[in-house]
Amino acid sequence: MSHIHLRAPSSASGRRSNGASGALPKFYSDRPHYHNRDSTSWIIPFSVVIPGARRKLRLWIPNIRGLHRASLSRFGKKTGSFLIILVYFLLIFSVFAVAHRFGSKKKTWPGVPSTTLVFEKEDLQRIWEWEIASGHHPSTRPVPAEYNLEVQPKNPSLPHAGSGRVYLDGQSRASSNNVAYPQRPKAGSVADLDVLMRHCDFNTYSYVRDCLEVLRVGGGLDNGKRVRRVIPDEWKYVFVEGENSGRASSTSSPLLPQVPDSRRQGVLRGEHDAEDDSVFTKSRHAAWEVPPIPLPPIKTPHTPYCNPEEPRIFHMLWTGDFTDKPYLALISFLYTQNLGLHDTQPSRDICSPKLWLWINPGFMLTLKNPALSREKFEKIIQNQWAAPFLHPRFKGIIEFKFWNTTEQLDSVSELRDVWRSAPTLFNSGGHTIHIPGMPRTWGVHDEEATTAVENQANATSAPVSYNEPEKVAVVLSDMARFLLCHRFGGVYLDADTLFLRDWEELWGWKGAFAYRWSWHDNYNTAALKMSKGSALGSFILRTAFKNDFDFHPMTITNFMKEAYMEDLLFRLPDAMFDSAWLNMEGYQRERPPQPYFSRFEEFFETPQQNSATPPVVGFDGFFRGAFSYHFHNSWSRLNDPSRNFPDLGSRFARDVDIFVPKPDPQDFNWSTVLKRTFEAYIRGEIPNMYGEWIKY
Repeated sequence: MSHIHLRAPSSASGRRSNGASGALPKFYSDRPHYHNRDSTSWIIPFSVVIPGARRKLRLWIPNIRGLHRASLSRFGKKTGSFLIILVYFLLIFSVFAVAHRFGSKKKTWPGVPSTTLVFEKEDLQRIWEWEIASGHHPSTRPVPAEYNLEVQPKNPSLPHAGSGRVYLDGQSRASSNNVAYPQRPKAGSVADLDVLMRHCDFNTYSYVRDCLEVLRVGGGLDNGKRVRRVIPDEWKYVFVEGENSGRASSTSSPLLPQVPDSRRQGVLRGEHDAEDDSVFTKSRHAAWEVPPIPLPPIKTPHTPYCNPEEPRIFHMLWTGDFTDKPYLALISFLYTQNLGLHDTQPSRDICSPKLWLWINPGFMLTLKNPALSREKFEKIIQNQWAAPFLHPRFKGIIEFKFWNTTEQLDSVSELRDVWRSAPTLFNSGGHTIHIPGMPRTWGVHDEEATTAVENQANATSAPVSYNEPEKVAVVLSDMARFLLCHRFGGVYLDADTLFLRDWEELWGWKGAFAYRWSWHDNYNTAALKMSKGSALGSFILRTAFKNDFDFHPMTITNFMKEAYMEDLLFRLPDAMFDSAWLNMEGYQRERPPQPYFSRFEEFFETPQQNSATPPVVGFDGFFRGAFSYHFHNSWSRLNDPSRNFPDLGSRFARDVDIFVPKPDPQDFNWSTVLKRTFEAYIRGEIPNMYGEWIKY
């Protein structure tokens, strides 16, 4: 019998086995080990090479890979990915926030805007009291509740404290034997802006079309039509102060409060209520103004009709060569305003306005320079669009003045001693335009000095152009309007504005106003009225200085809102000055006014389907009732492409002028019709909008 011999297996605990015999193959993975100590750490080291040194700078940074893996394993793929993206965002935002807080000029955390307020509540209350006592608040709107007044100040501009109001019936003022033209507004008449706000305010869902009808009918411009047979009493918005003295007047006041009890019309704090000044939050970027605010003596509210302290001056600013755009604005001024051009001798019964056109020579900052002024005046004489207004008939009515930023800033006490320390004068809504070489300190003014910026550039041999860019010119105009109105008083209008009616009733309203930025709850200062040397003007200039010289209209809105002074600068409906704006932005297109513009450019390029209207209805059908029309730039579009020259007749012809008209188009744009209407009046071929013929 054979035997099978089986080898017994070796014990694992016994002798050591041979490395080659009986051993299982070993497997080594080349994949990295993710579960090491570093992968589970929240932070990992990161070495940065230091130039010029052997050692490396060791920094600890977040372990992004570890965080990502941990979030996936704990929360799943979708939620984990979202959380890691959120971490990335917070990390980036933190870096940005720290940089914004410590590295920016504002020194604020992002998302936490600072106020603009630099006057304490007591000074703001003094401003309110000064404006009211001076007759600059002829409104029933009370001082806001935030001032915690127990009793409203006595307002001499309201009937219960001052003169009575006699509201005029615009329809009955039309002459029975000359209904083709409306009568001029009654001398000394005043527009009640409280009444107009009730009919025209966008917040009350008022249509521009309806507002213009109230303006037209209540102002006596609906002459001879008599389409609307019943005129509501509340449409009467024009009044004169004093007793009832005329056949065309009414003592009834539309919706005017009859009870002068200040505790009923706006007392805002009860006797046990605690005062709360927390609403007046100081700007974090500037110190409080040192109280008390210096204010001039209170002005007498009721003064003679033509008061030299309340001059009737329209201001416009133009940069660059004089073109057909300011020309159109000026001839519309001659066509509409009560200038006495229909009389050979000036009448003492009227208070005629003036128009000062400020020509910016194109330099940012200049010292007094008579040579530059003479040079610019020669250019005015030679310019075909400007020369007609130098005619002796318009002397004292239209004046060309040369803008000098240095002179204007030095002429107002609020800025005279401080503006040179500003880092820039050109800031628009936070967008700052820095001027290279802007001097910090200036010497004594030299009669023959050239531009200060030029002098510094020549000293450094820097080949820099110092002609003012268009953007700087726009920002400069934001500042110029407040300087001019505060220094001289009057109304500032952008040069792309046309006059559409006599402004007598607005001159009679002694308060300050601008108008609304379309549907936005902001100011547009394309039309701005302020009193000379007013407390309101001092407030705006000082606040703007301490807010980086920012005069942008939306920044002005912040000034007024945060000081609770919006009612001192009335924000009138844009229907009164800019009737096409809401339509242009897509509002009220189902009931538009006449004419209907979907784009501002349609004033110069009227759509073909609407081009029959301008020559048929003419000036009388162009936003009738509005005080002005703002066509918003369009500088490159011609007013009258076929007669692109001042067509004013032989009286204004010059030997150097050689005008070659082109054939008239089949259809006319609105701009062409208005230009030719104004020019026909100046040529003496037609009367103006009030039936008055110009006399030379």
